[in-house]
Amino acid sequence: MAKAFVIDVAACNGCYNCQIACKDEHVGNDWLPYAKAQPDIGQFWTRLDEVAEGTAPKVKIHWMPKMCNHCDHPACLTDDGSVYKREDGLVIIDPEKAAGRKDIAERCPYGAIYWNEELSLAQKCTGCAHLLDNGYEKPRCVESCPHDAISFGDEEDLTDLIEGAIVLKPETGCGPKVFYRNVPGKFIAGTVYDPVEEEIIEDAVCRLVNGGKLWIEKTDGYGDFWFKDLPVGIYDLVIEAPGFEPKVFNGLRAKGSLNLGDIPLSRKGEQDG
Repeated sequence: MAKAFVIDVAACNGCYNCQIACKDEHVGNDWLPYAKAQPDIGQFWTRLDEVAEGTAPKVKIHWMPKMCNHCDHPACLTDDGSVYKREDGLVIIDPEKAAGRKDIAERCPYGAIYWNEELSLAQKCTGCAHLLDNGYEKPRCVESCPHDAISFGDEEDLTDLIEGAIVLKPETGCGPKVFYRNVPGKFIAGTVYDPVEEEIIEDAVCRLVNGGKLWIEKTDGYGDFWFKDLPVGIYDLVIEAPGFEPKVFNGLRAKGSLNLGDIPLSRKGEQDG
């Protein structure tokens, strides 16, 4: 049965324990026949990426642990055994057969394979195969997480966690076995205020529309509104408050999160006067 990782992004607080534990396990250690030593710098077989959405002061940050996806159909797989899949699904670069094969490092669509110039060798996460072979149940990155943000095991035993999870770049057709839960969507936010009184406007009604779907939020005690966990798309926004003209934004493109900044509302009749 294929092994899989499930990462709960909401549980990760960016402590970097997983990245550090991976370095501790592999730097200076040859774990043959699965891997030669990871270099001190330049490689992170488990890498923690910080993802910042929006612009100051409305910014949301989350962290994404990334490693080899140990795919069902790896783009790096070779016919000569330089890269092979174990019976448990872990994808391994053979340190002997793969020597000098820089093309292996260039095949991965996820950028998870590194080229070690000194060893003339492509290297990556092994799923800590050397530990699993010696009775350990978890790779070091999983074991080191204080918040249990990373789960590992047979895919069939992780079904409940995998349900509703996503994989990165599914369009590659590689069939990744690293699944992500609770990845935040995009947000659209702003602050609504009265430029005459120079005060925020509380309880302004904000209506966001995309493809027939409607979201409604009200500005809070700071004049802020937040539409969270939005899919990428094009949105129309209308902001209304008693005594003020509606403010309309058409065609907001949420490829990334949008901070619309400070939004002044005009009092009714001002535009005509």
